This record gives sequence, structure tokens and C-alpha cells, in this order.
Amino acid sequence: MRDSKRPSLSNFLKDREKIFVLLVALFTVFIIYIPGTKLSTAQPQNRVHAKAVVLSADNSMVQQFGIVKTGEQILEVRFLDGPWKGDVAEAQNQLVGKMELDKFFRPQDRVLAVVDADGGNIIDVTLIDRYRLDIEAALLGLFVLLVVAFAGWTGVKAILSFVFTAVMLWKVLLPGYLEGCDPLVLSAAVTAALTGVIIFLVAGFNRKGLVAFLGATAGLCLTCALSILFGRLFAVHGAVKPFAETLLYSGYPHLDLGKIFLSGIFIASSGAVMDLAMDVSASMNEIYLHRPELDLARGIRSGFQVGRAVIGTMTTTLLLAYFGGYSTMRMVFIGQGTPLVNILNLNYVAAEILHTLVGSFGLVAVAPLTAVIGGFFYTRGQEESTVNPRVTAGGKKILKIKI
Repeated sequence: MRDSKRPSLSNFLKDREKIFVLLVALFTVFIIYIPGTKLSTAQPQNRVHAKAVVLSADNSMVQQFGIVKTGEQILEVRFLDGPWKGDVAEAQNQLVGKMELDKFFRPQDRVLAVVDADGGNIIDVTLIDRYRLDIEAALLGLFVLLVVAFAGWTGVKAILSFVFTAVMLWKVLLPGYLEGCDPLVLSAAVTAALTGVIIFLVAGFNRKGLVAFLGATAGLCLTCALSILFGRLFAVHGAVKPFAETLLYSGYPHLDLGKIFLSGIFIASSGAVMDLAMDVSASMNEIYLHRPELDLARGIRSGFQVGRAVIGTMTTTLLLAYFGGYSTMRMVFIGQGTPLVNILNLNYVAAEILHTLVGSFGLVAVAPLTAVIGGFFYTRGQEESTVNPRVTAGGKKILKIKI
């Protein structure tokens, strides 16, 4: 009777997984087209994006001071698509003297142009930057192809989780910030949703996924609490991040940049936390599959051993990720001979130290938390098929089967 039910149960679990994948895909599409957010506001009908190529550049009004350029370029461009495909128009490119913001165009450059028109007549052409959408699409396609070719159906679910995460951050988290939602509450809710969807998409609805989800959630809660606590102690304000002040002057003076900064700490570490929780949970799952007789204490110790092996590289991963984004700043300090004590007390350096250490602390904590949770779940729910002989007083062995 029991064996006859197992195929139907297996089919139900598989169908439930496919239903979950379908629901996540549909929800992702819904979020993309959800109305009412600032990012979904349609462009005015008289403004059109088009790909163009630079035919000539007049740099007579450009002045160079050292390594920076100021002034204005007068460019002649030909449109490669859109309503004015094949037409030639004039465009201006203003240079403000900041290399990280300025774009200097040359003939044959392919550019993204924004055309302001009135009744089909071109009024103004603004060049956004070099056209990179085609190469970005090719890189994304190569990434999807590699993941699916290597991981199969699991790769498809991984790509879906990747798209779902990007859409949630772009269409829910950032517009929520702009609408005035509490950044800490909104970030915690979005991170919890991402954690659940990503883990259950990849691991499925089983103990492995449940243990990884609970362990990752516990680690993220701890990281969130530490970011709030030490963020206040460090007295670091959110304006240390690029474009933070520009955001305030762009019509959003009500935003709490401090809370947005603190939210970014546990959002940035959430991926590594999920990764480590899944590593520990999957390893413990394999251990119990091959050694179902393990008790709670030995199971937790096994989880600890797995966590210790991964923690060393994971904490260094966060350090390298943050270091790579600010290497030029550190080179300036070294080149100017700035004392280390001065560097460590600067607010934007302290902000990165807070990012790295709090995120690493969450990583260190998630391994033992997942191991303890896994020990309880795998021990309590493991179906054992071990044969335990029990010898009676008459010398006969009675076989006891635990199911």
C-alpha cells in the first residue's frame, strides 16, 4: 500500500515544482508591467529613442585643461532605426569637465540618441552615450546559454531567479524608496521574498530548501540588526554613496539616505548568505541520505565542519567585491601618502568597513545557524530504513524496521 502511493506523491511534488516555476514567471511578467511606479512611466509621445552613427564631429568649441575637456561638440549623426531611419541630423554634446560623466564622441561611433519632435519634425537630438544594447544582449544570451547548457532544468530555474531578482530590485525596491516607504522595512520584505523564491526555485519544496531558507533568513535578520546597531555607532550618513546628494536635489528631499545606506548592507550580503546556507543544507542532506542513522549532535557537527570549510573563502569574497569598487580611491590615498589613521576615520572609508565587516559577520553566523536548523529537521523528519536487530532472552534476533 505504501509503495503504491509513492509514484503519485513524487508526481505531485514534481507538478508542484512546475506550478511554482510558472507562478514565479507570471508574477515576474506582472511586475515588469505593473502600473503606478515612477519607473514604468511612459515616455512622452514626442520623445523617441533611436540608434545612430556619428558622421562628423566639430570640436572647435572644446577646450582641454590637462586631462579633462570642457565646452561643446557639434555632431552630425545618421539614424539607423526609428521613424527617421536614414535621415541626418545635428546634435550637441555638452562637456562639463568630469571624466566619469563626460562622453567624447568621434566619427563612426554608434550612439543612443533621444529625439524630441513636433509633428514628425525633429526639434532637438540628445546623445545619451555609446550604443551598447546589442553587446549587452549578446553577453546576457551567452550567460543564459552557458547556465542552461550546464545545469539543464535547474539552470532554467536559476535564470528565472536571476530575472526575478533583477525585476524586484528595479521595479519594487527602488520605486518603493522613491515613494517614501521605510527603507529598512521594504528592504527586509524584498530580501525575504527573494530568499524564498530563489532557494525554493533551485532546491525545490523539500527539507533541503526549507533548511536553507530558514538558515538564510536567520542570518539576514542578524545582519540587518547589526547594520542598524553599528550604523548608528559609526555615525555614517547615506550621502557617502555616489549620486546621493544629486538624488535629494532631484525632487526627493524627503528620502532617508541613512536608512537606505543601512538597507544596502544586508541586501549586498544576502546573495552570499543564501549561497552559504544552501551549501550547508545541501551537504547535510547528502550526509543524511547516506548515513540516516546519524543523531542530532553528530549531524550538527557535520554541518559545522561544512560551514567552516566555506566561511574562509566567503568572507574574503565580500572583501574583494567591495575593494574592487573603490580601488582608485585607495590608490589616491597611497599616492598622496595619507596616514592610515586618517584613512580609517574618513566617513566613506568607514562606510565600506561597515559594509564588509557586518556582511562578513552575517556570513559567519549563517553557517552554524543553518547547521543547527538542519540537524533538527533532518533528524526529526528523516525516513530511516536501517535494520536494528534486537536479541531476546531466548537468543533469537527480532528485526525492527524503522520507517
